[in-house]
Amino acid sequence: MADVLPLVEARLRTALGEPDARAAVTFLGADRIEVLRFPAAGQEGDVVRYATLGMSAQPMADPTAVLADPVKGPRAELLLSVRAGAADTGKVLRPLAVLAASPQVEGVIVAPGASLDVGEPLWPGAPFTSVLVAEPGGLVEDLELDAPLDPVRFLPLLPMTPNEAAWKRVHGAPALQERWLNHGTDLRDPFRRSVPLD
Repeated sequence: MADVLPLVEARLRTALGEPDARAAVTFLGADRIEVLRFPAAGQEGDVVRYATLGMSAQPMADPTAVLADPVKGPRAELLLSVRAGAADTGKVLRPLAVLAASPQVEGVIVAPGASLDVGEPLWPGAPFTSVLVAEPGGLVEDLELDAPLDPVRFLPLLPMTPNEAAWKRVHGAPALQERWLNHGTDLRDPFRRSVPLD
């Protein structure tokens, strides 16, 4: 079975360029998770992107299954885009690694529409402790693997304020995303306020 992670890193580099920093975090009972930082480039000159590397090494297992399938099952990595300069977003590396380790540590399947909470600000001064998992395919295309392996999906993370996270639990992810869209919310603003929810 080919090692998935070199293929994943190659796909990230093709889509986002060369990373200018990387950090590795290891959690008890879980494989090592790396987080790569891709500097601002091109038309979006002020947007820095962070991508996890390691979450897709193993398929995510159904938490209700008696035995985890070592081959079949969804695979994913996480992506976060944020405007550079205004905040110390470099400190987001550990929270991202925590989220990427959650399938192994907590036995959850991370999928579009899910909320993930780290229980602390994503970076110093951030008004966000949680993220909404968005649909893949926009920034980095899915990575097809040889059968019977599922493809690796690159899932964007959209930071949510506590009020937005609570509202999303009641009304659902599509309703929150529609509200963001209708208000022209800049989801990459590291200090943005909550969208109006009344």
